[in-house]
Amino acid sequence: MAVQRTFSIIKPDATRRNLTGAVNALIEGAGLRIVAQKRIRMTKEQAQTFYAVHKERPFFGELVEFMISEPVVVQVLEGEDAIAKYRGVMGATNPANAEAGTIRKLHALSVGENSVHGSDAPETAAVEIAQFFAGNEIVG
Repeated sequence: MAVQRTFSIIKPDATRRNLTGAVNALIEGAGLRIVAQKRIRMTKEQAQTFYAVHKERPFFGELVEFMISEPVVVQVLEGEDAIAKYRGVMGATNPANAEAGTIRKLHALSVGENSVHGSDAPETAAVEIAQFFAGNEIVG
């Protein structure tokens, strides 16, 4: 497997509960490196652009409002097969179905407040990373 990068968001439900360090420990414990990270207040426009794939879905407005409700932590993670590895660390979207020891099993409150986001493909990761980070902000 090749070294790759993926994008992560620690969502408002997790930042509100001061779980950034706990989530980062799970990320690093899985062998991924955090090569860029910043705490931001996502704007409505950023959230709408980021989740544009869901624009026609009934939950789109609620999702956007949730993502702008509190600060988030955006990250670039790097490692061998980083996308699949991070998706494994995150666990299933529904925390009730997530495996023990995953971020969502340990910290998510619900399907909607599921604590983290991770890219699902290399192309998606590249677009998501570029939305929040300039190249000189990523230090590997």
